[in-house]
Amino acid sequence: MNNSMNHTDIERVKCRNKYDNLDQPGLSYLYNAGNEPLKYSTVGQIIEEATRKYEEIHAIVSMHDGKRITYKEVLHQSDKLAAGFLSLGLEKGDKIALWAPNIAEWVIVFFAAARAGLAMVAINPSYKPLELQHALNITAAKALVCLDKYKTLNFYDTLQCLIPGLETSDAGTISSENVPSLKFIIVISEETLGGTYNYNDVLNAVDNNLIDDIIRNQNVSPEDTCNIQFSSGTTGKPKAVCSSHFQLVNNSYMISKRLDLADGQHIFCVQSPLFHVLGAIGCILTATQVGAKLVLAAPMYDSKEILKALEQERCTLILGTPTLYVDLINIQKEMKKKLYTHRAFITGSPWSPAVIVKIKDVLNIKKITYAYGGTETSGAVFISLPNAYENDQMNNDGYIADHVEVKVVDNHKTIVPFGTPGELYVRGYLTLSGYLGNAAATREVLDEDNWYKTGDNFILYQDGSGKVVGRAKDMIIRGGENISPTEIEDLINTHPDILESQVIGIEDERLGEEVCACVRLKEGVTLNLDSLKSFCEGKISNYKIPTYLKIMESFPKTPSGKVQKQLLRQQFDRTFTSVIESH
Repeated sequence: MNNSMNHTDIERVKCRNKYDNLDQPGLSYLYNAGNEPLKYSTVGQIIEEATRKYEEIHAIVSMHDGKRITYKEVLHQSDKLAAGFLSLGLEKGDKIALWAPNIAEWVIVFFAAARAGLAMVAINPSYKPLELQHALNITAAKALVCLDKYKTLNFYDTLQCLIPGLETSDAGTISSENVPSLKFIIVISEETLGGTYNYNDVLNAVDNNLIDDIIRNQNVSPEDTCNIQFSSGTTGKPKAVCSSHFQLVNNSYMISKRLDLADGQHIFCVQSPLFHVLGAIGCILTATQVGAKLVLAAPMYDSKEILKALEQERCTLILGTPTLYVDLINIQKEMKKKLYTHRAFITGSPWSPAVIVKIKDVLNIKKITYAYGGTETSGAVFISLPNAYENDQMNNDGYIADHVEVKVVDNHKTIVPFGTPGELYVRGYLTLSGYLGNAAATREVLDEDNWYKTGDNFILYQDGSGKVVGRAKDMIIRGGENISPTEIEDLINTHPDILESQVIGIEDERLGEEVCACVRLKEGVTLNLDSLKSFCEGKISNYKIPTYLKIMESFPKTPSGKVQKQLLRQQFDRTFTSVIESH
């Protein structure tokens, strides 16, 4: 496969700038029409096509349980499970949630839902009861697939909190005011638990002779919703983003083009959780596009297990956020494993040149592909060119992807000249149509011309490259995880000793940012970080719990009384972190 974007392609990008004229510098607008049409296909068709081409190649290698599953078997299991879902009473267009870590079944459920015409809701396995309840309700999920338990994560116990009497119920008869849409729970377990169906029973529920007819009768369209993921903005709880088959198929194909991978010859090592856009689209679907082997090093993130997998499976490509690479570099310095990896795909949060140098020196990876995108863009908007791996690409976040339109504007929505910072707007097949069940939030990010307002301060260059230089929004990105400050503030403000709180991101060398809670206390009371953490535990996911605490007498505010978070963050740069309580 050789789909490199060459100099001619970049010239095509440049000449699509309709704002250029002879009287002023070119303005920050680009449209890359690409050199081939978009694919009108479904995710189900992509795995079927991959099976025809790579039938006996291993599609999935799950290290923790020794499972090795070929493309042929992935399609067979997916179709069996899809037929099983439909036999329960699920119908085309229904939402089915998947709440599990990185296991082989995650991939099977992903493709099974697509083949059955269901919309799969990807849920963070670390979610607590209230977070799970929100995810199920906002998407009106009719079914849920989950593990019974994994280490400290007890999924079934959490479900019992939401559904009283679950353990004594019959499968398919559950009813709870907490999650009124939920009718079916399918548990990946060696036993059958009260109120649930066993995964293997559903997998084998339909006669093999009927499976093909059941799948074919669904008439799934590329424009149908395929995947629903959650995006944490700067306000409120996570918002549900719906992506169509068309969006996922094409974005993953564009990533595979820029990676310029030979068909059937690569081994992907997955560092990112599969419920993230990087995991589902960047890893699963991109691997499927080129017949790559997908190596799941461990169900939950473990840098030592990832390093072992890299050596044992001779992985050729690693995908992950900068934080994950920092951990891998530090572990490799100790373990000194023999690595065969020669490519890295890095995205998810800002990275420093020092990290890139260490990836090359310590991990011995010379070809590094950078990308910029997110959940609302169903994947990547900017991606490095396949034939440019040297230092000239260390200073950008890639080049505009095919069939994508971008512009950079100032505070007055006026397009700025190339090389000038402003907010990045994106438009094209890849952007969200809206947040499910949240029209107000949709209006905040989509304008009347369907431009998606990223909230990122960005510099666009005339050669088609661009770079994030800051964020207009207050979202915290901790190790690639998007965290809404408001969600944490809403919880902290219920603490009996706290008058007011503001949550900000503090610069962190490993994670990019850490969560800092700045609080005003009631008169005469004290509060330390340990007690604040104890208050938060069990109510929000652990990665959202503040790592830093600063007691404030007041917050910097505008004349109208609005807290200026940017000024608050400036008070706590590296020279001031000693005054913040932390562990």
